[in-house]
Order: sequence, then C-alpha cells, then structure tokens
Amino acid sequence: MGTTYSITIIDPPEGEDPEALSAGIFEVLKNVNQQMSNWIEDSEVSRFNASESTDWFEVSPETAKVLQESIRIHQLSGGAFDVTVAPLIDAWGFGPAGRDKEPPTEDELNELAKLIGSEKITTRLEPPGLKKSVTGLSVNLSAIAKGFGVDAVSEYLGSRGVKSYLVEIGGEVRVAGRKENGARWRIGIERPESSRRTLQTSVALDDQAMATSGDYRNYIERDGQKYSHTIDPRTLKPITHTLASVSVVAETCLEADALATALMVMGPDNGYNWAEAQNLAALMLIHADEGFEERATSVWKQGRGEKQ
Repeated sequence: MGTTYSITIIDPPEGEDPEALSAGIFEVLKNVNQQMSNWIEDSEVSRFNASESTDWFEVSPETAKVLQESIRIHQLSGGAFDVTVAPLIDAWGFGPAGRDKEPPTEDELNELAKLIGSEKITTRLEPPGLKKSVTGLSVNLSAIAKGFGVDAVSEYLGSRGVKSYLVEIGGEVRVAGRKENGARWRIGIERPESSRRTLQTSVALDDQAMATSGDYRNYIERDGQKYSHTIDPRTLKPITHTLASVSVVAETCLEADALATALMVMGPDNGYNWAEAQNLAALMLIHADEGFEERATSVWKQGRGEKQ
C-alpha cells in the first residue's frame, strides 16, 4: 500500500508464537495488496482496470465486498466518494505514472468524465465478480483499501484468540479490548501541517476504528499553487475548500476510511451537515486565520472522554 503498519498486542494467548502471528499478519496484508493495489501490475484491480471487456470479471470475495461497499457509500454521499476516479488521479499526477506532468485541460477532463461514475460498475458476491459498463473504466481503492486491510488484520488476530490489540496502517486504526492498565486505547490526531508533525488532539476508542483524511501531506505544488491529492469526482478537480483534515470513528475501518474521504471531498459546511444527518462521529479541522478550527459532530462529542 506504499505505507507503514504497526500492531500492538496485549496479553496474547498462552502458547501463541509472536513470530507466527507476525508472519500471519504479513500474509494477510500481502493478500490485500495482491487483490487491491494499483501499484502491482497483476493485482485483481490492475487486471480489471486493464481489461477492455464489459463482461463479468472474476475477483476474490474480498475485492467484491470492498467494491460493493464503495458503491453503497458513493450513493449515500451523493457521489462525493467514487472509486472510479483512477483516471483523474493519474491525470492530476497522483497515480503510478508519476507527478511530472502538467494539469489536465478542460477538454481532457471532459473526455475523462465519460469514464467516471460508480454507477458504471456492477458487483456480485456469488460468484464474486465485477462488471464495467464502459470500456476504459478503472478503479482506485486507495481511499478504502487501507481501512479494509486494518479490518482484515483485526479479524485475523481475533481468529487467533487475541482479545486486546491496536492495528494501524498508514494512520488508520482499529482497536479491541483495553490497554495493560485497563484504560481505553487513546489515539492521537495530527495537527494538519505539512512542515511538522504535532498533536492536535486525541480520542479514546473502545472496540472501534478511526480513519483520517487530509490535504496536508500529499499534494503537488506547481507555479506557486498547491493541488490536493483529494479529487472531487463531481467537479473532476482537486478540492479547494478550507477543510484541512477530517477524522471519522466507526465500527469498521473500511467504513471510517471511505466516510472520511467523502467528508473531505464535501468540505467543512456540506460535509458537517451531512455527517450530522447521518449520525456520524466526525471531527473536522478547518483552516482559520490563526491555526485551525475544530468542528465536531454531536456523536463525536458524546463519545469523547476517558473511561476506566
């Protein structure tokens, strides 16, 4: 996935070999990469993207599940979350092709628009498969696959009898049980600054997942203008609003990951109102004249505070 991962386990089952657990975790993540990576030429997603067929394309149950959830959140978010933005990600310089290119013209964007839209994908779970309605359509699961990877590792640890753990992949986390002192896991949220890494705040989690989406690490600067890696599939362009980052707490990291991206696309006002309407636990950090304004949803405020 082009990032790091970290797993903390409290009181593993008696007789469980830490090295065997580590090897199992690596195998889980290797499988997710082979299924969903846009950077591996023979991954399921890469082969689906390269296929010019509009017939059913066989994939693993895991890939079909992630695409089905992607389409659900696409519909729920009014199109703000869309995994078919792969051509736009490449066009704006954030894909495997690299960043050494000029921004796309309006004519180029209009042509790419014909290939964008999750409504152009059909999924099925039995047998697991995907189908595109237009040749040339491709998907990029970078806004949901990390969350799925966190869940996959969490489920693996549960199957091995591990009851208390923290799984983190590229900043997306899921926890179970309690820490050694009996307290809930407390997760830090970075201040959204590109120049340094400092803590903005933290949140206590209890058998929950959290994902953060932001514009402050991954961007391109050309001729004095910054282009965010977050692409709005509705405008076909990088976002330009004042929302710097958004964190979402949910039961699964797959859901938290996708919802954080959707809110990042929507922006501080539309995103906040939508999150409130959906009863989401979300914290927004918004660029202000001095520093950042925190805007938390009602559900987020209800869940904060350390409990022993």
